[in-house]
Amino acid sequence: MQFEARLEWQRNGQPFLDHKYSRAHEWSFDGGLHVPASSSPASVPLPMSVADNVDPEEALVAAAASCHMLFFLSIAARRGHVVESYVDNAVGLLEKDGNGRMAMTNITLRPEIVFAGGGWPGEEEIAAIHHEAHDKCYIANSLKTEITIEPSIEPEG
Repeated sequence: MQFEARLEWQRNGQPFLDHKYSRAHEWSFDGGLHVPASSSPASVPLPMSVADNVDPEEALVAAAASCHMLFFLSIAARRGHVVESYVDNAVGLLEKDGNGRMAMTNITLRPEIVFAGGGWPGEEEIAAIHHEAHDKCYIANSLKTEITIEPSIEPEG
């Protein structure tokens, strides 16, 4: 399988050698979706960055969280559990790694999942579903950073 994304940036006459050019660019995906992107203002100060745009660090955290969720939903369905909602406030930690290079050293997923009706799986089964989802997640398998999962388990009621 092959996956593609198109990235486009234009200088548009801006000075370049002084490093004060805009980092705003666009990601394009199959199906026609266009996402405004930029460096993070934490990496490149405003106004050369665009705070409202998605930055690569946020995208990496979102990709890891999304991949985990998609496998979690599939595994839960296979086990006969109906998921009503899944919300994750994922956080990535960018810091120097053991080699002194900046790296995403940890991604923490904090999924809050609501199951339908009263047939909630127990904590052990939810943990097993998370474990299997993590093992199957292509993004997690591609990263060398630690991914921690801290699910919130609170039945409706």
